[in-house]
Amino acid sequence: MILEEGERLEDLQFDNLKIVQNKQLYTFTSDSVILANYISTKVSDIAVEIGAGSGVISILVQAKNDIKKIFAFEIQEKMQKLCKKNIKLNNLEDKIELICDDIKNFSCYFKKESVDVVYSNPPYYKQTNFVQNEVKKIAKEEICLSAKEMVVCVSQLLRKGGTFFCCYSAERSAELICLCQNNNLAVKEMFFTENGKGETKLIFLKAVKGGKNGVKVLPNLTTNDSDGNYLQILQTKHLKNKKG
Repeated sequence: MILEEGERLEDLQFDNLKIVQNKQLYTFTSDSVILANYISTKVSDIAVEIGAGSGVISILVQAKNDIKKIFAFEIQEKMQKLCKKNIKLNNLEDKIELICDDIKNFSCYFKKESVDVVYSNPPYYKQTNFVQNEVKKIAKEEICLSAKEMVVCVSQLLRKGGTFFCCYSAERSAELICLCQNNNLAVKEMFFTENGKGETKLIFLKAVKGGKNGVKVLPNLTTNDSDGNYLQILQTKHLKNKKG
């Protein structure tokens, strides 16, 4: 494989999977790996990812669940190119299909209420004046996709009983939960991550289309030690794979 300027090849530490990242673009962090480990599916499921980025979440989800098909939406051209490279690198072209389009155009590819699972690690922040390159800004801020737009698309995509998995900023957790409830997505399970200093950072949740009320709150997941270093082993029973 030929690596372009800024690219590096990394080991995903699962089933000999590899990933190419580009430091000049958006690179994934532990939240993507945690989400991939949290997602549960059936072999017969059709899944959709909103915002595939480099493809890391869908690659791990497919490897851990061996589901029928994943359709990964990615709107940014530079990330699309990288995602295609990673799907091919891991020989998953028959299992993961990249859709180079905005998720808001999903009706061009799917009938409403036809998907079993939707998952996303979406932009966490509203638009800011923070200076960064366009790729990172779109990945981190609600420039192309707001939380409300995402949840509306999820609700329209999922069949009754279908599941939605998402991670999001803990500061906006009430907003995300409210959006789910208002769009017929019952939050059934959730947990928070903390950084080793007692600060809650992210929320991870599972919601069911048309589900009954009642949510199970799982123990917090500590992702860092007191010095801020990522923990290699995540001590929690609700992730499929304990490696961080």
